[in-house]
Amino acid sequence: MTRLFVAIAIAASVAAQDRPRVLGVAHMAVYVKDLAKTRQFYEDFLGFGEPFTLTTKEGGGTRIVFVKVNDLQYFEIFNEKDRGEGQLNHISFYVDSADRMYSYLKAHGVEIQADKGAVSKGQTANKNFNIKDPDGHIVEIVEYQPDSWSAREAGKFMPPTRVSEHIMHVGVLAGGLDRSTKFYGGILGFQEFWRGSSSPNMLSWVNMRVPEGKDYLELMLYDKMPEPDARGGKNHASLVIPDADKAAVELKKRAVKIGYTREIAILTGVNRKRQINLYDPDGTRIELMEENTVDGKPAPSSTAPPPAPHPR
Repeated sequence: MTRLFVAIAIAASVAAQDRPRVLGVAHMAVYVKDLAKTRQFYEDFLGFGEPFTLTTKEGGGTRIVFVKVNDLQYFEIFNEKDRGEGQLNHISFYVDSADRMYSYLKAHGVEIQADKGAVSKGQTANKNFNIKDPDGHIVEIVEYQPDSWSAREAGKFMPPTRVSEHIMHVGVLAGGLDRSTKFYGGILGFQEFWRGSSSPNMLSWVNMRVPEGKDYLELMLYDKMPEPDARGGKNHASLVIPDADKAAVELKKRAVKIGYTREIAILTGVNRKRQINLYDPDGTRIELMEENTVDGKPAPSSTAPPPAPHPR
């Protein structure tokens, strides 16, 4: 091993020891236009519970609805006008120490959004702060607190109607693979483990697992940025399901009750896992996916070249 590679290995090891632990996906937050229909989708159709909400600053209505997948994972439903960038508000990962992650990121040149000089607690009493990834996606860092609303509702609002008990991954559009891997891999410590492609000519997806957990981020690569109203199919969340056949049967029953008219079909993805793609009323894709491949064998990783970097 050359001195250069030894130096790189040592630097990577030191960075890993210095970096606070990133444990998993905390939530995905989306904008919606019709809160009642959205609640029907996530609660009546997907079967999740709603532990708490936040009101508008004026106190005259509901601003954010929290839909609970498990004690550590949620969907956050923003009942307000979007930023003109599509349905995604932000994605979030939970860590073992928000304070140390704050200091670590600042030391690595990452800008803290609305920086107050220290980490504070949000309205639900968890410690949190926001950063942005190279594509401008807001990434919330959260540390769950023992006196938070999340802790208060631990073990509650998880009905047997839940179509899934875990968010396997969140996916976001990425316009340049190198800059995304430097941010998520080089700074946050995510580890790439699979590449997929819908075409032999261009790479489509890169999966990067959180360093201290099983959840992962899916980078949705593109050569041309989709229009805002078409980004919900790319910026998505994936829920693990034990049996696609059983899930499809139950969902078709529920679809009639809430008026869900999109096709509910079982597909086998490039990763050789069976999945069902659903869409909330604003077009955000919720992917239901079995954990294992159809034959128990891993899908080969794509060798297709990534698309050329494209400005957001």
